[in-house]
Amino acid sequence: MIKSIDFYFDFISSYSYLAHKKIENNKKKKKINFNYKPVLAGGLHNLQGITAPAFIKSKLKHMINDCVLIAKKNEYDFLWNSKFPINSLNIMRGYLFIKDEIKNLYLNIMFDAYWKDNLDTSNEEVLKPILKKCKINPIDFFDGIKDPKIKDELKSITQEAHDKEIFGVPTFVINNKVFWGQDRLEFALDEYNK
Repeated sequence: MIKSIDFYFDFISSYSYLAHKKIENNKKKKKINFNYKPVLAGGLHNLQGITAPAFIKSKLKHMINDCVLIAKKNEYDFLWNSKFPINSLNIMRGYLFIKDEIKNLYLNIMFDAYWKDNLDTSNEEVLKPILKKCKINPIDFFDGIKDPKIKDELKSITQEAHDKEIFGVPTFVINNKVFWGQDRLEFALDEYNK
C-alpha cells in the first residue's frame, strides 16, 4: 500500500485553497502522495452540530484578514470571493465524477476560479467555460454529477470525515492522526516522514 496523507477539503473553504497551494509547493520539492477527499463543509458542520465561522460576523471579518495575511506571506494570489458563501455541491461532486488524469488540473482551476478570480462557480453559465479549461465537456459533467453513485460517494466521504471526528476543512489525516487547519500541514508531513 502506498503511503499517503488524506486531505479533506471543500472548494468553499478559503483555508482549503491555501492548504492546496501549500501542497502544490511541497510536491514540487519532494514526492509526497496526497489523497484528496472531497467533503461538503456545510454537511460536516451539520453532522457535528456546529456553526461555521463564516456565519459568525466577527469571526468572518478576522477570517478574511487572516486569509489575506497567509496568502501575502506565501505569495499566493488570493481574493476573497464577493459572493461567498457559494454552493459548492456541483463542483465537489464533479471532483468525484471526472477522470483521475485531470483531477489535479481541475483542483487548480476550480480553486483559482473561486479564490483568485472571484467567480460564482455555482452558476452553470459561469461554470461552463471553467469546465472547458479543465478539458471537460459541460454536458457530460452536468449529467455525470447527477449519478446517484456520485451523490452517495460525496455523502459517504463526508460521513467518514465525521466518524473520524473531523469537524472542519482543511484536515489532514495520516497514521490515524488528525491535523486540522492549513497551518498543520507541516505536522502531517512530519508524521508522513516518520
